[in-house]
Amino acid sequence: MPTPRTAAPGLELPSPKAPVETQTPVKGPRRASSGEASSMHHEDARLGLGTFRRALSRVGQRASGQAPEEDPGLLRRSSRFLFRSLRRPADGSPAAGQCQAPAVPAAGRSPEVLPGVPDGISPPLSPRTGPEEQEPKAEGKSVADLITERELLAAFKQLQHLEMQLVAEKASHTFEQDPTGFARRAMDVCLHYDGLGAEIGAIVRETLGPNGVDPAALAELAHVVSAEEEAHPGSPADGDFLRTPRRWRQQWEDAVLRSARERVRQVGAREASEVAEGASDLARLLAELGSSVRRDLQKVQLEVQPAYAAAGFPAWETYRRAYHGAVAQRLQELAHDARGCEQLYTLLDWAANVYGSPNFLGAPDLTLSTEPLPPLLSPEVWAQLESDYTTFLETKISSCFDGILQLEQSRWAAAEAPEVLQGRYHTPLSIDIHMLVAEHVKAAGAISAELEATTLRICARALGLFVRRFEKAFLESEAVTEPHLGANINACEELRTSLLARYPGAFVELEKPLEAAIRIFQKRLLQGLQRDVQPCFRVLCTKAWLTQDVLQPLMDKVVAFARHLEHVIPLCAQETLQEAHRYVVREYMAQALRPRERFRGIERRISSQKMGLDAQAIGNTFQGLGSEATWLDQAIPCVADILGETCKDDIQRHLEALIRSYPDIRRDHVLAILALRRLGRHRNQHLLQHAQDLLRTAAQAGRAGGSGGRVLFEEIEAPTSMDVLLACI
Repeated sequence: MPTPRTAAPGLELPSPKAPVETQTPVKGPRRASSGEASSMHHEDARLGLGTFRRALSRVGQRASGQAPEEDPGLLRRSSRFLFRSLRRPADGSPAAGQCQAPAVPAAGRSPEVLPGVPDGISPPLSPRTGPEEQEPKAEGKSVADLITERELLAAFKQLQHLEMQLVAEKASHTFEQDPTGFARRAMDVCLHYDGLGAEIGAIVRETLGPNGVDPAALAELAHVVSAEEEAHPGSPADGDFLRTPRRWRQQWEDAVLRSARERVRQVGAREASEVAEGASDLARLLAELGSSVRRDLQKVQLEVQPAYAAAGFPAWETYRRAYHGAVAQRLQELAHDARGCEQLYTLLDWAANVYGSPNFLGAPDLTLSTEPLPPLLSPEVWAQLESDYTTFLETKISSCFDGILQLEQSRWAAAEAPEVLQGRYHTPLSIDIHMLVAEHVKAAGAISAELEATTLRICARALGLFVRRFEKAFLESEAVTEPHLGANINACEELRTSLLARYPGAFVELEKPLEAAIRIFQKRLLQGLQRDVQPCFRVLCTKAWLTQDVLQPLMDKVVAFARHLEHVIPLCAQETLQEAHRYVVREYMAQALRPRERFRGIERRISSQKMGLDAQAIGNTFQGLGSEATWLDQAIPCVADILGETCKDDIQRHLEALIRSYPDIRRDHVLAILALRRLGRHRNQHLLQHAQDLLRTAAQAGRAGGSGGRVLFEEIEAPTSMDVLLACI
């Protein structure tokens, strides 16, 4: 028995040194002659199968040293179509051996004995091929040697010649008595075709390797693929396997895709274990990945594409799509393992701004997007990444606001007075918040408009919560002084105006909390002034007041208070100053309506003159400080005129002026003023009735047009005394 044949992994090859004794059902035993055996040995030698087996083992060892990824369906597909063609001989009669098992030996069996055939029975062998039918050789080299030495075009021409020869012999019914001989020779041709296809894949894998690009090899590869497509334009109608298209163009595209995936995965595999350690490791991995892809694509566009261009191969588009798919697959794997706000943003930023940049390839004349490519990440993965990022972002922004509050509290604890920059009290609060918002919004805007809008909403919501916490923490601290209050008013007003202007519509809900905080800080400022000046009001409208200038200390405190307002934003400073002006006039009127001592005769006239002088001093002082609340200047003079009027009939005129100027005055306030004058029962009743008519008219006008925010007497508690009661009676 002949020894078993050796073959490359996955392929059973006939040995050129041991002729195959194939068996087929016949009526009687017949042994092959020595001439026929010599003929079969000669056919195998022409194909160079011994060399071919060595070539197949070397194909996978090129470039990276790894075994090539061959198509496992090639041999199975070859065998299927081969024996299908054997079942349909040219004359339409059943092929010899049609009911028998395939002539190609299965794995694990002796390749010399066909299943179902008794041992020792030899089938008839094919007639010896004449010398005129021998295929031409390139300088005496076998097909396997030509493939090994990458003379691909010469190897293809020899294989095509052998293919045409076998087809002709089959058509001439040469193998009717020896179908297994035809099968063996056809399989030899097919295996060499497969080897040539494997060599094409090896060339593709080596193209972007460290040895550089071989333009001649790439050009020959392209010509071989084109030549095969011309030789096999379509599947034959009779199903002849030999003339079936080899689809090397598809194999070439698959090899490009595998090469891109291998090179991309090599970059990611080296640091995959370090990605979980932090965003910096992920950023370094992505930077290396980008550099590797950039180098490969630059080489493809500048060196590989020109080599393929002569044969019309779309090398750039094929490589571009292959690398795009490989990068997308790798990025999706990284996205699945990404954790934390920084890692998620690093992935989103790299996909949107680094890989998606028109300058990704590093040169203006090189561009990645010559045609639309599918999204690097699927919409579902991208949406999940953005959702995870915003979830982490909410926590991060909240913690950033916590840090800002802690910094402010440390300044309060250190009793550090706020600086005065450009004439205003300054705290870093506004700058810190502006930088925090701008940084995250800008970063999100670089990814997508949707993520930017989401980040704005997160910032607005977090800032609204922060303002309330900040307000409460500050008012509970020991740093509530005029400078700190002024600095915080400035910060809140800057946030209110600048954020609304810079991000219109995004911080609308933040306006009310900021305005409320400003009002509270202004109120606390006024409370400090009230504590300082309240004792000064207690000596007003006393006999000591008639002879002393007790108003000056009060005005001095007001002036000192106003100096702090000079370092506050003008709008807020004006509002606060007007409130201080209104407070002084209101408290003065409250003291005048319930004096500690009663004045009669000359003392009443002196008190009237004194009130006029005080009103002038108060008006001049606040006017000098810049108060625009001039409507307050008529209150004290009107009451002084009523007290000092010598013509009682003119008192009604002064009372009318007072009611017209201050429609918020009430009947009780009029009674208190009349009680100071002591005009008598009938005149008091007449004036009171007239005042009530004026008040009703003023109330109707106030409901129609509003009071314009001018409130004075409404906040003055009307006195209840016996004099007021007598004036009422």
